[in-house]
Amino acid sequence: MDQRTSPIRLRVQRVRDALARLGLDAVLVPSADPHLSEYLPERWQGREWLSGFTGSMGTLVVTTERAALFADSRYWVQAEAELAGTDIELVRIPTGAASHHIDWIVANVPRGGALAVDGHVLGLAASHALRDALAHAGIAFRTDVDVLDSAWPDRPGLPDAPVYEHQPPFATQARAARLQQVRDAFAAHGATHHFVSTVDDVAWILNLRGADVDYNPVFLAHLLIDQNAATLFVAEGKVPAALADALRADGVALGPYAEAGPALAALPAGAALLVDPRRVTLGLREHVGAAVRVVEAINPSTLLKSRKSAAEAAHVRHAMAEDGAAMCEFYAWFEQALADPARKEPITEITIDERLTAARARRPGFVGLSFPTIAGFNANGAMPHYRATAASHATLEGHGLLLIDSGAQYLGGTTDITRVWPIGTVTADQRRDYTLVLKGTMALSRTRFPRGTLSPMLDAIARAPLWVHGLDYGHGTGHGVGYFLNVHEGPQSISKAVPDANMAMQPGMITSIEPGLYRPGQWGIRIENLVLNVPCPTPEVSSEFGEFLEFETLTLCPIDTRCIEPSLLRPDEVAWLNGYHATVRERLSPLVSGDALAWLLQRTEAI
Repeated sequence: MDQRTSPIRLRVQRVRDALARLGLDAVLVPSADPHLSEYLPERWQGREWLSGFTGSMGTLVVTTERAALFADSRYWVQAEAELAGTDIELVRIPTGAASHHIDWIVANVPRGGALAVDGHVLGLAASHALRDALAHAGIAFRTDVDVLDSAWPDRPGLPDAPVYEHQPPFATQARAARLQQVRDAFAAHGATHHFVSTVDDVAWILNLRGADVDYNPVFLAHLLIDQNAATLFVAEGKVPAALADALRADGVALGPYAEAGPALAALPAGAALLVDPRRVTLGLREHVGAAVRVVEAINPSTLLKSRKSAAEAAHVRHAMAEDGAAMCEFYAWFEQALADPARKEPITEITIDERLTAARARRPGFVGLSFPTIAGFNANGAMPHYRATAASHATLEGHGLLLIDSGAQYLGGTTDITRVWPIGTVTADQRRDYTLVLKGTMALSRTRFPRGTLSPMLDAIARAPLWVHGLDYGHGTGHGVGYFLNVHEGPQSISKAVPDANMAMQPGMITSIEPGLYRPGQWGIRIENLVLNVPCPTPEVSSEFGEFLEFETLTLCPIDTRCIEPSLLRPDEVAWLNGYHATVRERLSPLVSGDALAWLLQRTEAI
């Protein structure tokens, strides 16, 4: 292909033509929508459309002369491949939250120039540092123009999937009770009103679900709440009449999606509005009048929904068992197929995705996947967010390691699990790497800590076994997980993030534990379970120093022992692994039979 006429180069040129027409020098395209979602509806996948980079996170800046994509280590190999031939340079940043793009903009936009970013997709908190840096550099900051609109002729419209109710028994608390909890919380901040934009918070507060965003059962909407009523701003026709009546009975009116901003502008003088600066956009914030006092604090629902109730935890345990049974069925087929000398069809990374999804789809309560399945063989597994495509994927032949990171949405919970499996002969170096990662998973899984410990403080525990050998990984160790909601949720994050008070670990939080090790061009290893914060049993733990928490491992699937280097494990680590496998066997045996049961019994044998 003539690179001068490649689709990406032509799109970048159209954007530059738009910049010239608008009198601008650069445009910033974040990976965001008006709700600051992680997974974006097609309409707001502008960064991917313009750059060709398909990773879930990244920031793109295009000037009249240069273009740069800013991505962290999870995406470096992927971004290099996808940006090849586009003239878009990759700027490697340490974390997804890094602000290197601001320095790059200041260096590449002349004093007196102008940068545009669509204010409707720029986070309020993120806008502060950008605005200050541009002002200091003498660069105008335009947030009132969407440059992509004039350069993207076939830009998709809004999604139109219907909204539905999350019903009991899986919805364990009434909508009215949740609204009251939120009202009590924002009143404690001295606020009279509260505006919510994040779609998982809206869904949780109202016990509603949808299908506007791939992999997350949410819908596009904003919610404005006062002490007596609430308005859900959602596209017309998405809420069925019977559900609208049920909402109305709980004091929730419907308003057009586009009227959220005007509703903020219409708040009465003297009102006090609570907004979360990390979870609302600059464009929406700018609608609020000067006579309204703005209180900036975390959304109360973000804290509330992170702490699963005992009833929700019970449903999650059941969902984990169904998920584990599906994986037993898949892996039994997979190992038989690999060993079949008469097999005619090759097994590829695509095959794994299809067969594993089909096994999950047969389980009760299954709704869909919770993120795109990552099945990476050897070098592909070294890309933490790799995804096989019809155009580019590996066939499982020869020897090496297969990494499978997958998960599902069930009516009673959200799952996320990573396992690594041996294909053919595993080398001593691979066994060492695998065992060191497993030691990190076990070390954190066994940790006890005071209630209220800031979650980033736990990150080093999982890394320590790797650090001893001069090894590390570039992603976080753990993320919060929703309850039939987003597979990634806050506020807790077991990572190198700068801690804040909202990251305190509390009972009921579900978090992943997923250390890894990646050797580019060779193999990748990650072993991930989901865990639940539960009180430590007494009198085993003294109460003299306050309440302590520990992790209950929720995920139920064997950890392959064929990849282990036994000499690297201590007796207590062997005991933990054998105990975990005994639990997996006990919980899953009643749910599987035949080949799946035989596979389960074999893979949970004690070592």
